[in-house]
Amino acid sequence: MKTGFSFSSLLSLGLLVGLVSATSQAEIVKRNFCVWDPVGSAGPIVTMVKEVKPKALGWGVDLNLLAYTDENIAANDFKAGSCEAVLLTGVTVREFNAFTATLGAVGAIPGDSELKTLLDTLAQPRAEKLMRQGQYEVAGILPIGSVFIYVRDRQVDAVEKFQGKKMAVFDNDPVALTMVRRIGGSVVGASLSNFAGYFNNGSVDIIFAPAVAYETMELYRGIEPSGGILSYPLLHTSMQIVINRNAFPEDFGQQMRTFVHGKFDELLEVVKQAEQSIPDRYWVPIPEARHDEYNEFMRQSRISLMSEGLYDATALKVMKKVRCKHSPSAGECASSEE
Repeated sequence: MKTGFSFSSLLSLGLLVGLVSATSQAEIVKRNFCVWDPVGSAGPIVTMVKEVKPKALGWGVDLNLLAYTDENIAANDFKAGSCEAVLLTGVTVREFNAFTATLGAVGAIPGDSELKTLLDTLAQPRAEKLMRQGQYEVAGILPIGSVFIYVRDRQVDAVEKFQGKKMAVFDNDPVALTMVRRIGGSVVGASLSNFAGYFNNGSVDIIFAPAVAYETMELYRGIEPSGGILSYPLLHTSMQIVINRNAFPEDFGQQMRTFVHGKFDELLEVVKQAEQSIPDRYWVPIPEARHDEYNEFMRQSRISLMSEGLYDATALKVMKKVRCKHSPSAGECASSEE
């Protein structure tokens, strides 16, 4: 019985496959990806980012991961062209994209459902223009949880008690600097590499950090014996992938954003586990009656910081729409201030 498939056909097919393979290999470009991880090359962030490598190959890019324990050096190497992509915290992203940096605005994303709606929206192709600022493009937003207030004295459990307290503020975070001064705190300049040490050895009284930093940066050392974590979440924070879009295929940024967004539930689970792993005795409850007061303080702070040019107005508007979609009867939804 004839199959209609001869040796010559097979040979021709082999040559065609070889040609296609050779062409594909020729189209692969090699790019350096600078990844900040406080633990280094064996850390959890680098391990997570390694999942991107095989996907990126399918998009025509061979990513060479370079681990950094100092975020500022990673950002500077990216700007200098030593790497074409970088993974940074939302605070440091400010100089590359004002819109996505503002996603960490105080009180702007009250819960996980609002966060999901926001990131669903920003992962769509129609949001691409918001992801681009000059030559830079945000190619992925990885949520790492709410930022909480860590105190060495759990009796310091309200804004009015922060006056005069030494508070670690990142040198590249003008928003935090403005907020701490507004509430009467004493600013102590810090960085990601030393703020935990300052808290743990008593050099500062208060720091701001997500739950995922509790174990990694051994923040329990600073909490013991009489400190705690205020249960009121200040803001949602993230890590973001930024690329020099001129060094990548045109659709690389969107493909990366789609892939990263597909990890949302997985990342959220990591955050929840981190929060649940903190012993209950360390959490300092904030009376429900004060939540409305704090929410209004946060809203007024966002409006003020926007007028000072520290928050992007478009980003605040987008997040307000998300909040009002989930809570249409909220008083702010009738206001045009934000």
